[in-house]
Amino acid sequence: MEASSWLCYQARGFGSSRVWLWLLLALVLLNCSLVLSASPYLVGMGSFDITGPAADVNMMGYANTEQIASGIHFRLKSRAFIVAEPNGKRVVFVNIDACMASQIVTIKVLERLKARYGDLYNENNVAISGIHTHAGPGGYLQYVVYIVTSLGFVRQSFDVIVDGIEQSIVEAHNNLRPGKIFVNKGDLLDAGVNRSPSAYLNNPAEERSKYEYNVDKEMTLIKFVDDELGPVGSFNWFATHGTSMSRTNSLISGDNKGAAARFMEDWAEQMGLPKQSAHANSDDLRSLHKTSVLPRRVSTIIPEPNEITDDLIQLASSYEASGGRRLAGSSITRRIRSTQQNKPKFVSAFCQSNCGDVSPNVLGTFCIDTNLPCDFNHSTCNGKNELCYGRGPGYPDEFESTRVIGNRQFLKARDLFDSASEEIQG
Repeated sequence: MEASSWLCYQARGFGSSRVWLWLLLALVLLNCSLVLSASPYLVGMGSFDITGPAADVNMMGYANTEQIASGIHFRLKSRAFIVAEPNGKRVVFVNIDACMASQIVTIKVLERLKARYGDLYNENNVAISGIHTHAGPGGYLQYVVYIVTSLGFVRQSFDVIVDGIEQSIVEAHNNLRPGKIFVNKGDLLDAGVNRSPSAYLNNPAEERSKYEYNVDKEMTLIKFVDDELGPVGSFNWFATHGTSMSRTNSLISGDNKGAAARFMEDWAEQMGLPKQSAHANSDDLRSLHKTSVLPRRVSTIIPEPNEITDDLIQLASSYEASGGRRLAGSSITRRIRSTQQNKPKFVSAFCQSNCGDVSPNVLGTFCIDTNLPCDFNHSTCNGKNELCYGRGPGYPDEFESTRVIGNRQFLKARDLFDSASEEIQG
């Protein structure tokens, strides 16, 4: 009798232990669920230099055979953003400081990515967009109409864009970490005007009555927040042409959107974003990225040039500039070729949207021979459109106009970034 009672007691005790075990397991699973729901995505940012040839190359945008590059206003970048569901779908968005993307550039980049990552990145989940600057080197597109003024295909322009896009995506891929995404919108009123208001007035009155302005004034911003490091990047869409620099300009420049991106990234650096962590690039995250060590495949469309040796690169980098000055507290390597950093950096892109008739030259158009406004209906001066130029807020200084329009976009983006609270899900 005592033995059976003891067995019943043990059985009841064993059952009680199992109940506690199941409760503990349920709590663990609940906590895991909460963690996963708090961070539904992996987010990664990357950027790389795509400045290209800065002398004796026709510039892309104005289709002006006389606009030949002869120096650099500031350098150009490719900025990449990756969002992925853990072990699920992912998307890559790349914004480049160039007039536009190119089908042949996209094909080549996808070949490079396939060689590295297999089918992880492909034509269905990689998008490449340009900021529409009219001050970048030309000759990198595949259609004849776009390379007539550059007298054909320019291999240097093409190579640096493809290489930079690839490297920015690789950096974003390697930086993938759990995080959240927020969206915000707001109007920016003083960074773009309708460059053809007479044409807009030809729209029916009932159509025009639907809109408050004769161009789109809304900026939409996407904010990326790393669970551990805090804010790590952003990009936004806003419509205004990359023509603060006129067709007489001969310096490579990202124009107003390239300037805005630099202002935003400099601001983030001053604010200490992202927060640094000793675990920012820990090996236990690499399984999330599906990192591959496959060799890069040579394109069957455009062959690779001969590889430049490390010795030649070292020799070239040893020469000091003959003019100018080194910025205080600035590292050229850190600011331009920064993919070798062992920590994530803040990446911000200012992307182009529906800019068809939106000009950054907010003071209007004037004739350069008379200083009178251009003909309202035809944008000409005595019948010649060559004499009609837009004036930016820094007129007559195009560099100042570029800075002002870029700064206005930056200030709006910063406000939207700081106040973004609507989280993207699903």
